[in-house]
Amino acid sequence: MQHQRVFVIDFGGQYTQLIVRRMRELGVYSEMVPWMSAAERLQKDRPDAVILSGGPRSVLEDGAPDLDLSLVDGLPMLGICYGMQLMAHRLGGRVEKAHDREYGLRNLSERSGLSARLSSDQVWMSHGDQVREVPPGYLVTASTESCPIAGMEDAAQRRFGVQYHPEVTHTPGGKDLLKAFVEAAGLTGDWTAENFIEEQVAQIRQTVGEYGKVLCAVSGGVDSSVMAALLIRAIGPRAVCVFVNHGLLRKGEAEQVVETFGRHFHGNLHAFDERERFFGALAGVTDPETKRKIIGEHFVRVFEDHAQELAGCDFLAQGTLYPDVIESGSSTAAKIKTHHNVGGLPDWMQLKLIEPLRWLFKDEVRAVGRVLGLPEEMVDREPFPGPGLAVRILGEVTPERVATVQDADWIFRTELRNHGAHVGIWQSYAALLDVRSVGVMGDERTYMHPIVLRAVESEDAMTARAVKIPFEVLELVARRIVNEVPGVNRVLYDLTSKPPATIEWE
Repeated sequence: MQHQRVFVIDFGGQYTQLIVRRMRELGVYSEMVPWMSAAERLQKDRPDAVILSGGPRSVLEDGAPDLDLSLVDGLPMLGICYGMQLMAHRLGGRVEKAHDREYGLRNLSERSGLSARLSSDQVWMSHGDQVREVPPGYLVTASTESCPIAGMEDAAQRRFGVQYHPEVTHTPGGKDLLKAFVEAAGLTGDWTAENFIEEQVAQIRQTVGEYGKVLCAVSGGVDSSVMAALLIRAIGPRAVCVFVNHGLLRKGEAEQVVETFGRHFHGNLHAFDERERFFGALAGVTDPETKRKIIGEHFVRVFEDHAQELAGCDFLAQGTLYPDVIESGSSTAAKIKTHHNVGGLPDWMQLKLIEPLRWLFKDEVRAVGRVLGLPEEMVDREPFPGPGLAVRILGEVTPERVATVQDADWIFRTELRNHGAHVGIWQSYAALLDVRSVGVMGDERTYMHPIVLRAVESEDAMTARAVKIPFEVLELVARRIVNEVPGVNRVLYDLTSKPPATIEWE
């Protein structure tokens, strides 16, 4: 089945992934295309519509991100922020530096056309340039007190531009505006979890062949569980599930994974205890990128070592997601960190890689899992990084330091559940810092490590903000950790959002 597709041309905007996500929420398959490769993609795979993203540059700068708009002649187009300015700049309008930079919430003083679909006059702005004259044939459809042209369109040509960001939640009704664009573009919305499963099952069968076997690397988390269920749906027992205990899981989690997977996947699980291998490889290593690469490499070494005894697997399946790919340096996004299952895999790997969830967001993965019949205890599980506690331990990873984090994490998450404060949390954990601080216990001086607690709410891990946990709960958790976890004399709570921070500490 060939889906209708929307290409979101990425000019480096911080919200580009949100545009893709919002379109998929409307049932329209969309994908992010870096502006540098957009010409090639547009000529090779013509989409049904195009959205031009925002971006940090000015269209007036030499070498600014650009696009030959003749490549999208006849296609419905929506320009957002930088995208609208590029449309004006290339189609005969005029763009200038704004006298007053607009950032944050603004109110539209008038709106029509696509902007009339907003449920509120309030919009989110983030720009330093402004469109001063619209291109021939375009009408002004929105304005603010300091931005006379906050929207423009040529409805007959199905071309629209907005200076504000409808993709963010700060613009009430922004999703309704995007829906109006979908309708104007004649898109029907055929992107569903059911269709995705049907197509991936067919793709997996074609890739693997009639006799091929796949080693499914599972951790017990949402992503790998859904991936395994999808492989089992496609090829049955030829999908061989393997769980590796690398010693970097949360307290009691290895045993829980084996029990849960065995119960819901009818015993199709091979578990290997490789703690000594991983701790040995990580000894003395402190750089976070090196940690990731070591963990990625040794996962593959385990799989390679056991592939033949596990019925001769030729393929390795992983639960890699879209945010993993983006943060590892795809598209125009900067490389934030190498995810062990993306950039951390070694070049010498012999197993051929299958990543059926590679272009899905977390909420889409959960939807697929529910359709596949996975229990809620699997589908709603908090995300957990593949490198495990290695990215929550700053500095060297040792069994002793892992035990410290496991105990602190267990106390934190237990008390959140006991007080009902876990509801709505995307991810919560404890991290161990590689510094010491002075304290006093029993009238004696201590010089021990601090624990940092982190709990965030998010929709897709691309952005996140700290959860407002009741102070008395934090106080109780801090008291328990200091009293019950050896080597810790101070507890902190991380209030930083993403951006500028990431969800994990490393």
